[in-house]
Amino acid sequence: MKDLSLPFDKDQAEELLKEFGSPLYVYDEDGLRIKAKKINEAFSWANGYRNYFAVKATPTPKIIEILLDEGMGLDCSSLAELEIAKRLKVPGDKIFFSSNNTGAEDFEFAIKLNAIVNIDDLSQVRVFKSIIGDKTYPKIALRYNPGDLKSGNEIIGEPTQAKYGMSTDQLIEAIKILKENIESLGLHVMVASGVSDEEYFADTARVLGIAFNRIKDATDIVPEFINIGGGIGVNYKPDQPEFDIKLASKLIKEQLEKAGIEKVTFYTENGRFVAGPHGYLLTKARYVMDKYKKYVGVDASMHNLMRPGMYGAYHHITVLGKENEEHACEYDVSGSLCENNDKFAIDRRLPKVDEGDILVIHDCGAHGHSMGFNYNGLLRSPEIIISKNHPPILARRAQTVDDYLTTVIF
Repeated sequence: MKDLSLPFDKDQAEELLKEFGSPLYVYDEDGLRIKAKKINEAFSWANGYRNYFAVKATPTPKIIEILLDEGMGLDCSSLAELEIAKRLKVPGDKIFFSSNNTGAEDFEFAIKLNAIVNIDDLSQVRVFKSIIGDKTYPKIALRYNPGDLKSGNEIIGEPTQAKYGMSTDQLIEAIKILKENIESLGLHVMVASGVSDEEYFADTARVLGIAFNRIKDATDIVPEFINIGGGIGVNYKPDQPEFDIKLASKLIKEQLEKAGIEKVTFYTENGRFVAGPHGYLLTKARYVMDKYKKYVGVDASMHNLMRPGMYGAYHHITVLGKENEEHACEYDVSGSLCENNDKFAIDRRLPKVDEGDILVIHDCGAHGHSMGFNYNGLLRSPEIIISKNHPPILARRAQTVDDYLTTVIF
């Protein structure tokens, strides 16, 4: 079952909202560090193991610094994310640049940072080579798409319908093109997101092993590292157990051993699994409305957290101070955007909500604030970090109207 305990109580939440404003993103540093240690321990058998945290999930530098301190690297997918790595003075071997439909300027910046460059398509192989010319490059990875050998899911799509990666034949052609440039070659694969089945990742390791050995047989270059990607899901619903990272690691190791590649340097690039459960969106109830159905109107909107409106995703909601009360009422919990899908919950059973109550939306630590937007001119909320070891830290201030209009020419 899901752990629904919170790293703050009602009184502490009220103080946080009084100091920083509502709505407010709150991240639990202690939880982040525990999760990072759990992942590292699970893959302690793996040669040179590192999780490259998916910056897209939570591109907040002070969060990233915590994870860097726990030994993680950064999975960057854009020039701006590379710039974050640069400003944090992250060394190149701790940056895994994994993009698609990549512009030459992004490749150039990644190369300047000496990042591990993951190439998504044959067309981009030629662009990359045109930039480095005849020089060798420390670490080059190629993204593998297993096609019919592997199923995907609705977030990324079936491999045969997904825009990502190359077939094995294309990987071999890419290696031939880059042969004189490669110092160390790696293979990367990621075919799904938000997966809760431990065996799924073992099967991903299996198909990656098939590609690895075919490449080894077809070329005289043996890949020196593999990246099995991210995609581990979060148990968003109360009745869902947490993903068993130790079991997944054990099953992955077994498949790598069968392929004879268990000693190859091994990476992952999880973001959601790392940060998702350790971020919360605090929002106040503005109104309780009785129309054709009952609504709780809160001061957060879909621009603060778009996953429920975009994907129909479930996020658990706690009404602070009423945790032990009967969930006797049924509400839609909605924001103020001019869109009817601006809802954090539909027909959700909750305790009786009163105006001014603080609602905590769980599991917002990844793909939450980072997917925010400014539709209707609504402004982005601040982010803070809490810990038992220090006072709250402001990680991102609230956006102002002047911020919103700063690029506009009147």
